[in-house]
Amino acid sequence: MDKLHLSQLFIYPIKSLGGIALQQGYISNRGLEHDREWMLIDQEDTFISQRKYHQLALLQTSITATTVTVQHKHKPNQNISFSIAEHLDSPIAVNIWDDHCTGLEVSTKVSKWFSAYLQMDAKLVKMPQTENRKVDPRYAHHAETVGFADAYPSLIIGQSSLDLLNTKLAHQIGMDRFRPNLVFTGGEAHLEDDITEFSIGEVQFYSAKPCSRCIMITVDQQTGEKSQEPLKTLSTYRNFGQKILFGHNIMHTNLGLLRIGDELKITKTR
Repeated sequence: MDKLHLSQLFIYPIKSLGGIALQQGYISNRGLEHDREWMLIDQEDTFISQRKYHQLALLQTSITATTVTVQHKHKPNQNISFSIAEHLDSPIAVNIWDDHCTGLEVSTKVSKWFSAYLQMDAKLVKMPQTENRKVDPRYAHHAETVGFADAYPSLIIGQSSLDLLNTKLAHQIGMDRFRPNLVFTGGEAHLEDDITEFSIGEVQFYSAKPCSRCIMITVDQQTGEKSQEPLKTLSTYRNFGQKILFGHNIMHTNLGLLRIGDELKITKTR
């Protein structure tokens, strides 16, 4: 088999907004540093995502050592920035799927900006460092924690998996539809489903479970428009027990740096 290499690395600082491509990234306790550290919530303090609010796809996030900026992809004058450290003092009990954890509102100003964009009452919250949201113990070996991601610290997809899908689609799509953290080149399509333990750079990983896909992958990340694809096509060959699987949720066992070009070394397969 060809050597496998890390080819793309992404973080999504604000859940469900545009991701950031990195040349290198640090795997911290909850996953890549700053990944899903912030999240939008509604009036009921429940998370907001592109599943219902497709227009979130049009908001691009950027981050520096001190500042987060959100900017409309096609209207650059529509933007707002805030300090990475900024938050109000009163904790909010927030809901993300079946989990209940703590969020801290960034500021009234930032929440009003998002409320105006979404045309609904919304708040942007930050996960405090003291929060200890546990990964489902059925899949976590060491009581690992996660940020505001749906359930797991990281998602990996092989480029070959997307390449195969694109041979079946009338109009090709990019990897951004699937919002992975790690992308690798080499190997056959869906090799990520067969790997149970592997390393990239300094970091050791193990597989948690395949990623079950929803309507969110039908939202074009550049236009915010929704269609039937690629869910319709994936259902013809990636349907397992009424779940459409694409990509794999993974866990890490140590902290460390990942760099584009790092070799992915398989240590155990199914």
